[in-house]
Amino acid sequence: MQAILALEDGTFFECSSFTGPGETQGEVIFNTGMTGYQEILTDPSYRGQMVCMTYPLMGNYGVNLEDVESDRIQAAALICKECCAKPSNWRSTQSLPEYLKEHGVMGIHDLDTRALTKHLRIHGAMRAVIATGKNDPRELVARANSIPAMEGQNLVDVVAPTSPYQWVNGHPDKLHEPVTPAAWSGCGPKVIVYDFGIKWNILRLLAAQGLDMIVVPPTFTAREVDQLAPDGIFLSNGPGDPAVLTRTIATVGELASRYPIAGICLGHQILGLALGGTSYKLKFGHHGCNHPVKDLTTGKIEISSQNHGFCVDVQGIDTLEITHVNLNDQTLEGFRHTTKPIMAVQYHPESAPGPHDSRYFFARFKDMLTR
Repeated sequence: MQAILALEDGTFFECSSFTGPGETQGEVIFNTGMTGYQEILTDPSYRGQMVCMTYPLMGNYGVNLEDVESDRIQAAALICKECCAKPSNWRSTQSLPEYLKEHGVMGIHDLDTRALTKHLRIHGAMRAVIATGKNDPRELVARANSIPAMEGQNLVDVVAPTSPYQWVNGHPDKLHEPVTPAAWSGCGPKVIVYDFGIKWNILRLLAAQGLDMIVVPPTFTAREVDQLAPDGIFLSNGPGDPAVLTRTIATVGELASRYPIAGICLGHQILGLALGGTSYKLKFGHHGCNHPVKDLTTGKIEISSQNHGFCVDVQGIDTLEITHVNLNDQTLEGFRHTTKPIMAVQYHPESAPGPHDSRYFFARFKDMLTR
């Protein structure tokens, strides 16, 4: 089915929809992963974004019920050079086009994703509209310009839970409110996990460390945390602009004065802002599973999974030590407090998809809790 992808700067691409008629909008970004489209689509950090995959073929291994990072597709659209409608893999239970159609999410192909990626690298991530049928590209471009910019958007409220839950047998299990200390069910270190749009593999790996977790929404107050008397706090990934989350930043700043804390991605940004840093939007972001990061504490190079459009700057904060940097552009990828048990990384040590080079992060967090 004929379709058009129209960018806010007036550039447009003629293409085809492999999910039938429809229209969608969002910020277009590119992801350099060769595989992992199912994990990418279900990652809440992609909320409000249309993902262009730089690898030319998607869908050849289909879709299954295990490789998901949330309970739904979060991305606004999937953009690829070619989508395979007839997968071949023993784990596959559904084709990629069927999966997208089931969730009401658009997929387009038959366009030059190399040209689109190069355009975004030169000019930056852009707002865009995808529409099927015969449309005037100029009208679609005008509509793209009316879409709210990613800067200033609070997308955490769209994807985050509204009530606490526990991670039971690989799935969220809602807790009765108000949550009391009786809710702790395990014997390991007790951790409050703030869910800003968490990837399920983070919960899987925290559970594998033997941690006893209660997962809470962003509105969970410091007083409520104190009543549960945890051993530590974990801040998850999530979408949107971290600077608009002023209430959460204030809560984390209060908690940082008395609890060990670790954060990933948006959690890293919130923690950095709470400790005095600033944030800014990257030109085209880091999205993929092949980004080199240097651990300054060990000198080792890790190939990391990344997905963020914003970055924090903690230069000049005497109490914070930079621990990781991105070797592509030297941006901040991790820090730790010089006197308190606080650490965070911008990239995704839980991968899904991606390499496992950085999974030591979860063991470091447990060690920090049990010292």
